[in-house]
Amino acid sequence: MTQIICIANQKGGVGKTTTAINLSAALALSSKKTLLVDCDPQANATTGVGIDKSALSHTLYHGMIGISGLKELIVESGIQDLQVIPSRVELIGFEVEMMADPSREKCLKRLLGELNGEYDYVILDCPPSLSLLTLNAMTAAHTVLIPLQSEFYALEGLGQLMQTIKRIKQQLNPDLKIAGILLTMYDKRTNLSSQVAENAEKYFKDLVFKTRIPRNVRLGEAPSFGKPILMYDPASVGAVSYMGLAEEMMKNQC
Repeated sequence: MTQIICIANQKGGVGKTTTAINLSAALALSSKKTLLVDCDPQANATTGVGIDKSALSHTLYHGMIGISGLKELIVESGIQDLQVIPSRVELIGFEVEMMADPSREKCLKRLLGELNGEYDYVILDCPPSLSLLTLNAMTAAHTVLIPLQSEFYALEGLGQLMQTIKRIKQQLNPDLKIAGILLTMYDKRTNLSSQVAENAEKYFKDLVFKTRIPRNVRLGEAPSFGKPILMYDPASVGAVSYMGLAEEMMKNQC
């Protein structure tokens, strides 16, 4: 059965897109057929896997407003078993154009309904806001993965996100679960990172992934080359961490 995982946090700069790209690549390299869906008008996940936005004739926007079918949107990433539904800036228009549509929160779910179990995993990269696009992703998903930056105030916005997930469960997607909380930009040498990890485990217990994504220069460089870290520098600690996350997720699913 296809697992649809939404990567969400309304805070920017916490590693959502980095996680979406590299978890997708890690799953694909583990021989899991994976689809990465870029739900963010900034389209960083699209460029982060080396797709030229200017050359696209169809993007997620066209599928979300119902003028293109799913098959027209899917492009190859250059990595075996990893395909992408790309995004571009016109996706901003979705929220305005669909505002009066009573089923506006279910557009992505309807679109992904055309998949027919072709993928093992579908990874949804959300914008850094609790917008209509994020609501669409949570309505379409089976689980939510929450990247949590190992910084001061990291836990502050988590309550609001949890409330949003609770409302989505009540009104739109009763089967939605939390896949886990992923500590990102973790530096084991600092007391702050250790404190954030300790607090997260205190409040959320087993929901916190054992895998932690470290601060890593190579991880930050990879998107500028249009490559996941696993293709850019597979020996780096960032690459090893994302492979560990993929293994942990696959094990949890068993």
